Amino acid sequence: MRTIVAASAVLILAVLPVAAPWLQFVLTLAIAKGFAALGVAVLLRAGLISIGHAMFFAASAYGVAFLARAGINDLGLLLILSVLAAALLGAIAGLFLVRYRAIFFAMLNLAVSMVFYALCAKLYSVTGGTDGMTVPVPAVFGVVLGEPTFKSVLFYISLALMLLVGLAIQRYLNSPLGHALAAVHSNEIRLEYLGIPVWAVLLVAYVVSAALAGLGGAIAGFAIGRVVPDFAFWTASGHLVLIAVLGGIGGVPGAFIGALFLELLHSVAVTVTDAWNLIVGLTLIVVIMFLPQGFYGLFSRKEASSL
Repeated sequence: MRTIVAASAVLILAVLPVAAPWLQFVLTLAIAKGFAALGVAVLLRAGLISIGHAMFFAASAYGVAFLARAGINDLGLLLILSVLAAALLGAIAGLFLVRYRAIFFAMLNLAVSMVFYALCAKLYSVTGGTDGMTVPVPAVFGVVLGEPTFKSVLFYISLALMLLVGLAIQRYLNSPLGHALAAVHSNEIRLEYLGIPVWAVLLVAYVVSAALAGLGGAIAGFAIGRVVPDFAFWTASGHLVLIAVLGGIGGVPGAFIGALFLELLHSVAVTVTDAWNLIVGLTLIVVIMFLPQGFYGLFSRKEASSL
């Protein structure tokens, strides 16, 4: 049943840009942030809040720009290599960070990400500084496309990845490793007594979450066409946490629901008034007060009541 609902939702999203072309960019960016927020949600299952995952988002986007500058011009290869780069960075950082819990984990993630942000902003000869780096339009399966056509292809590839990667992450969360994450949150000491290496469980989760953020960053880099240090700023990390909480961490769709809602709300609010922050803020307060489990919690309650 859930698979049918997910497929129907993807089909609706695929048709929307046909009726309203301006939605294509908004939806592509929302999907990109949804991937990154899903990475944050994976760690939230273990009770770990990362206020630094924008680092992996930005690292992958910069990776795309560097690889393109090095002569790699295939969309699929660029996506794979940039995600691997984010996962490798996640493995290196995770070796140190997953030893900590609660506020220490959150603050250390924030500190490491801000060091990365400072390097991106200050190393002008390497990263272009605050001017950033351009991301050229790559070939798709060997076919060179114009920018408008490429952006359309990127949107539909992002939709397909949302479905495929979402199913893969759902299987991961339903596996023993995924269930161990919830157990870490509820009783970490009991897991240790059972002989389960909590450090290894969290390291795997951290690498998976970094790879998801990297996938989102690569897509965002292609969609925007430029990478800037602000991709890694702490407010971007907070934005990802907000999306994850807003959508709900009870299931994989929550991150994408939260991202789509927030991006569409922002796009509509900007067209109505200059005080769009007020509209967004009030809406978020209402949602958080009346839907403490996020939008996905609302859907899952409806599904449970119908059984």
